[in-house]
Formats: sequence, C-alpha cells, structure tokens
Amino acid sequence: MRILMVEDDAALCEALRAALEAAGFRTDFCHNGTDGLAFLNSGGYDVCVLDRMLPGLDGLSILRAARSSGVTTPVLMLTALSGISERVDGLDAGADDYLAKPFDTRELLARLRALTRRPGTTADATIDCGDVCLSPSELILTGPKGKVSLTKRECNLLETLLRNAGRLQSRTVLLAQVWGPLAEVEDANLDCYIHFVRRRLQSVGSTSHVITIRGSGYKFEADA
Repeated sequence: MRILMVEDDAALCEALRAALEAAGFRTDFCHNGTDGLAFLNSGGYDVCVLDRMLPGLDGLSILRAARSSGVTTPVLMLTALSGISERVDGLDAGADDYLAKPFDTRELLARLRALTRRPGTTADATIDCGDVCLSPSELILTGPKGKVSLTKRECNLLETLLRNAGRLQSRTVLLAQVWGPLAEVEDANLDCYIHFVRRRLQSVGSTSHVITIRGSGYKFEADA
C-alpha cells in the first residue's frame, strides 16, 4: 500500500513514519499544498492523509481541485479543526474520512485499513491503457506479445505515466513517485528509469510510447 501524507508538521511525519511502515504502508511525505495537489493528481497512491491547514494551498482547496479533476483516491482529512462545521466542510469537499488532532496512531491505522479495503480503490485495480495492462500489486506488465516482471521503481514510474496518459508529468512529480518527495535524487536517475520502462514496453510488443517533453518531463501516449 502506498500513502501520500500532506502535512506541514515535519516532526509529526517523522513520528508516524515507523508506525506506518510497520503496518505495511509505504509513505511519501509532502509539506506544502502546491506539491500535495501535484502528487495527489498523479494518481499513484492507494490513500491520502491530508492536513487542512497548509502553506500554499489549504487542504480543502487541494481536495476540491483533485476531485474536480477526476481523482478518486480515498482521502482522510487530518486536522486540528474538529468542529461539526469543519467536518461537514471537509466531507462535502470530497473527503472520505475525517480525523481530529490529537489522535491515537492505532485509530489512524485502523481508518487507513478501512479506506484501502473499499472496492474500487487503487490498491485493487489493474491499469489498462492502449495495448498494455499493468498490475501494480504483482509488478507485471502485459502487452500484445506477453508479460514481463518489473522492479518496484519501474512499476511506480509506469503506473504514474499510465494513469495520466496523454498528460505531461513533470520531472518533480515523477521523481517523487519513484523515490519519494523528500529524496535527494539526481535527474539522471529518472532518465535511466525512463529508458528501462521504454525497453519493457518494447519487450511486450507495445506500440505505445513514453514521450520526452524537453525541459519539462514525460508523458505516455497510448497506441490508438
């Protein structure tokens, strides 16, 4: 399971990291609203934990923008604003659940497990795009000429591109999806993995392409 946690309290994020990893969640942390919206829109997460009060865009603005763009990732809103009106605002904006600070880590984990058990979540889905099908849970790519196993990083990169087929994905977003938002990674590493993914597509006989948008990023163009 892969979680996006958009929370500006770095100490809280660090305190939760071990508990989330022990529970089987791979968690990417983001500390401002602008980056949070970009990562949520990428579609590569099974669930998002979203703080309401953030620098840049606030949590409600992020949620409304993501839902209007068609993002269906389950979102748990985590905030110190715990009144009834604040809860109603969060749920009306598109949140699936709402947890007030301070909270018990055990309750947070239970709520996350409940969200990821819901039918139709990213965790359950295979991705069909053009002439290929990707199974993120099995790390398998299937095309016209067979199947190939992927590494986890190859799969994360390809999943982001497939879920956003036809749309530019910036280098920042792709680096965050493969290595995490806070990782210090050179751009050359991303270019290498783009090369690997292109070879995987060729090996299964796909005629789809990963297009380079010079100076900006990459996008997946599915064969019609």
